[in-house]
Amino acid sequence: MDTTTPAAPDFAGVTALMADYFDGLYHSDAARLGRIFHPQAIYACATEGRLTHLTMDVYLPIVAARQSPASRGEARRDEVVSITFAGPVTALVQARCAIGPKHFTDFLSLVKLEGQWQIIAKTFHFDLT
Repeated sequence: MDTTTPAAPDFAGVTALMADYFDGLYHSDAARLGRIFHPQAIYACATEGRLTHLTMDVYLPIVAARQSPASRGEARRDEVVSITFAGPVTALVQARCAIGPKHFTDFLSLVKLEGQWQIIAKTFHFDLT
């Protein structure tokens, strides 16, 4: 009989990662995003009727090259909708944010390796306003 108590879900760790995620997007800070995305993470979207699939080697330079929402004085429009844990080292976050006229719904798959949460997959949809 197992008498150990399972660890409580690490909401604080995931919430801290999400703060970095939203700050990285708002400031177009590819270095910050590079710390929270696993190097082998994928970025995927099918909103426009075709698959957009990027690796971090392609995605992060795109972020670095774009004008940031912060530099345009855009209001922050980001929120964590839900956090679901599959176990102590696996989580799924649903988040919303906006950059310019695009309003995103993100599904972020997270893994915890060597004590650090990282995004291993970002799948998203966007609507234009």
